[in-house]
This record gives sequence, C-alpha cells and structure tokens, in this order.
Amino acid sequence: MDHGPTYTELSRRMARMADAAPAVMTGFRKLHGATQARGALDPKVKELMALAISIAIHCDGCITYHLHDALAAGATREEVVETVGVAVMMGGGPAVLYGSQALEALDAALPGLVAEADLPAYDEGTAPSDS
Repeated sequence: MDHGPTYTELSRRMARMADAAPAVMTGFRKLHGATQARGALDPKVKELMALAISIAIHCDGCITYHLHDALAAGATREEVVETVGVAVMMGGGPAVLYGSQALEALDAALPGLVAEADLPAYDEGTAPSDS
C-alpha cells in the first residue's frame, strides 16, 4: 500500500515552496515553531494531536509528516494507536480508512526506527523542516 509521499519528499517539496514563496513559508515556519514549542503541552502531545487531525481531515502528506515528527518526539506505538482511535471517533468511517493507513505506515517505519539514530534530533524550537 502506498502511504503517500515520504517525509524526505515532503521536505523537498516544502523547500521548493519556500523558494517560490519565501514570505509565506517563513510565516508558516514561525507558526509551526510557535505551536509545536514546549508549553502546557509537550511537543510529542502536540504532534499526536496533529496526527489525529491529519487522519480526520484525510491529508496523506500530513499523516506522513506528523507520524514522523511524533515518533521523533518520542511517541510510542501504543500512543500512536490511541491517537488513531481518537481520530476515528472524531472522523467516523473515513477516519477508519486513514487511521488504518497511518498504522500501516507506522508498522512499515518501526523496523527502521529501532535504532533511534535513524531519527533526526527533535528541536522543539524550530519547525522540523528547518533541520
């Protein structure tokens, strides 16, 4: 099953967007960095929230991006599975299909993520695309 574009491909696309519309992407990076910074909620929780929303709104690229970043922020398989459950509750039948897609992507990613060195360091002060 195709899980949509890879994290690397999404990062490449966003870099091209930044070249084409630097002011827009600078604003987006600032917004992303501000919303994902540690506050009352830690970045892992915020990434899991973003993953749930991604599933509920049926955004393949968003699922890829926020699953990657949730894992990089320390999310466990069990936390991702619970997050998918919340998305299904909020999104109904279509969220079941997208949630299933997220779980398949998680299972496909986990063997390569056994060594934490495979994940980039998570810098909660900047957007992941800046690293």
